[in-house]
Amino acid sequence: MIPDFDWTAVATGMLAGSVAGALYFAGLAWGVRIALQRTRAITVLLPSAAIRIALLLAAGWWTASLGAGALAGFAVAFLALRFLVIALARPKGTGRVKS
Repeated sequence: MIPDFDWTAVATGMLAGSVAGALYFAGLAWGVRIALQRTRAITVLLPSAAIRIALLLAAGWWTASLGAGALAGFAVAFLALRFLVIALARPKGTGRVKS
């Protein structure tokens, strides 16, 4: 017997993870840009990190209330977006060394 799996919940979780990830990394970029203009960067970076983490956890908590499939979709989408953002932000020529 095949277990019933809610693909709509997975898709909803992936959408939520993509939006949460995009907002998280946009907030990171904005906070770093502001911090670089300040003499004491910690006054910007610490509150920025706390707010971003709290909002990400709230989004994850809400997504988890939709079920395990939604939470898995959220995590997969967030991690995929993370890898994409890192790949795009990496300076050219700093990839893996080819042997």
